[in-house]
Amino acid sequence: MKKLKILVTNDDGITAPGIYALAKELQKIADVTVVAPLTEQSAVGHAITMKNPLRLKDIIINNEFFGYAFDGTPADCVKMGIRNILKEKPDLVISGINNGANTAINIIYSGTVSGAREAAIMDVPSIAVSVTSHEPKTYDIAAQIAAEYAIKVFKNPLPNGTLLNINVPNCSKEEIKGHIVTKQGKSKWDDEYEERIDPMGKKYYWLKGDWIELDNSIDYDHFATQQNYVSLTPIHFDLTDYENLTFVKKYYLD
Repeated sequence: MKKLKILVTNDDGITAPGIYALAKELQKIADVTVVAPLTEQSAVGHAITMKNPLRLKDIIINNEFFGYAFDGTPADCVKMGIRNILKEKPDLVISGINNGANTAINIIYSGTVSGAREAAIMDVPSIAVSVTSHEPKTYDIAAQIAAEYAIKVFKNPLPNGTLLNINVPNCSKEEIKGHIVTKQGKSKWDDEYEERIDPMGKKYYWLKGDWIELDNSIDYDHFATQQNYVSLTPIHFDLTDYENLTFVKKYYLD
C-alpha cells in the first residue's frame, strides 16, 4: 500500500495534546500535514470566516516543525490545507483528537466534526475522532484507533459526502468492550445562561446546563461509549428529513 497523505486538524487548537498525539501516530503510516486553529475553537460548529483577514503561522514543537496554525475555524483550516498548502486533495482528512465526546446533539455544535464535514463537502474522505472526557487518561488509544480506521477508510472509502465520526471511551485498552456501528443519538444539553456579577458590579452571563440522556441502547453513539464501546457513526451533511417530505407536501402546500 502506498504511503497516505493525510491532513490533520482539530478544534482544540494546534497546541492541544490530542492533535499532537494523533499526528505522531499517523506519521507511522502517512505523510502528515497539520493545519489547525491558532486558538481553541470548540463548539463553533461549521462556521467559516468571511469578513476578517486570516493569517498563517509556522508552529515549532520540541525544536521541530509541527504544522501550520491558522487563525480561523476548523472548516477554514481544512479549506486552507487543501486549497492553499497542499494544492491537491489529500487521501484523507482526520480531525481530532477532541477532548470530550462528540455524540448525539453535540455533533451539531462540534468544530471537530465540522472540520471532517468540510472535507466531506470537498469530496475528501474524512474522520472525526474524540475521547469521551475533557481530561483523558491517554490519547494514545484514540490515536491508534484513528490510524487503524484511516487505513480502512482509504481502502474502502465512504460515499461522497459521508464522514466517519469515532468516539473512544475514556478507559484502558483492556476495558474497551469492542467497536460498534451506531446512530447519532438524541441526548442533549438542557442549558441556560446563568447571570453573574463581575468585580466591577456589572452583569455577565455564563452557559451552564445538565446532560439529558434520552437514549438507552448501544445502537446510539453516546450510550454506546458510556458502556465502553468505541462508537463508529457515519454522518452526512445532507440535513434533509426524508421521512417527512410527504408530511410537508401534504399539510404545508396549498
